[in-house]
Amino acid sequence: MEALTEFMIPFVGLKEGRHAFSFSIGETFFNHFEFSDFHQPKVEVALTFEKKATLMNLHFEAKGTVGLICDVTNEPFDFDLKTHWDWIVKFGDHYNDDNEECLILPHGSYQVHVAQPIFEMLVLAVPFKKVHPGVADGTLHSEILKRLEELQPKVENDSDDDSENDPRWDKLKDLL
Repeated sequence: MEALTEFMIPFVGLKEGRHAFSFSIGETFFNHFEFSDFHQPKVEVALTFEKKATLMNLHFEAKGTVGLICDVTNEPFDFDLKTHWDWIVKFGDHYNDDNEECLILPHGSYQVHVAQPIFEMLVLAVPFKKVHPGVADGTLHSEILKRLEELQPKVENDSDDDSENDPRWDKLKDLL
């Protein structure tokens, strides 16, 4: 993580209170994590860093776009990303990041690295099934959608199937 030094926040020199940081996330950020699902990401992350005597509250807000590939049509599209996440940093005897909402740093630490929580926040903000917005509203025209419509099973009318009815049910219909 040495390559992402701009995501290191030295909190020892900061006074108690709120501090603001901003980060521009692009392709090189995700390349560092060997993550290639996002194409041409342009995300701005605003971090509100609140330092207290015994802990620190970090509030991340991200806005921007990431290029995705549709799971249905395999067409590329830009996904508008907007998310937020709160993270608490406490001090203890040993480093512990087992809890995703709380990080425990050893006493004597002087900085916190925020690249990993930003990465996780952005990746988790994308839905599991990525569908092009044009598929839902019918404005996307692609060869794959045309082929899917051709291969869709045909629905038969039930009104033409009177000859295949069970004669026992016909007797019950006469009662009406």
